[in-house]
Amino acid sequence: MGNICRSPTAHGVFEARVREAGLGDRVQVDSAGTHSYHVGAPPDARSQAHAARRGYDLSTQRARLLTAGDFEDFDLILAMDWDNLALAEERCPPQHAHKLRRFAEFFQHHNSPVVPDPYQGGARGFEEVLDLVEDGCEGLMQHVRRSLAGAN
Repeated sequence: MGNICRSPTAHGVFEARVREAGLGDRVQVDSAGTHSYHVGAPPDARSQAHAARRGYDLSTQRARLLTAGDFEDFDLILAMDWDNLALAEERCPPQHAHKLRRFAEFFQHHNSPVVPDPYQGGARGFEEVLDLVEDGCEGLMQHVRRSLAGAN
């Protein structure tokens, strides 16, 4: 929603995976919210702290709003839950609808249909987000590798 918890966490984790895979020159990672609550703000301090414990740095990110240009600029727009997917679908030009998916579609080891919002909860929620995001990033990296191989 506001781009300060789940999306920046996924952004940081996937950016690290892209870098580790040596694909930084071919894959662009970003995150955005569907509400303007926190535009310009850094990720939630709890998200940053939990991510840092696992070796991810979210400190340079700033919340921003999903824009029309994002549908042009990115090959995938991933929503963390059904509400965000619906909001993204409302903004998405029809010719780019194929780019919209739920992040949970990339889970390899979890059955959750969404990444739950930890904002109102405690530490366990932020750890759950990281567990789900790391799992989803594994599947997303497999998808990206297949896509890049098909593009060559």
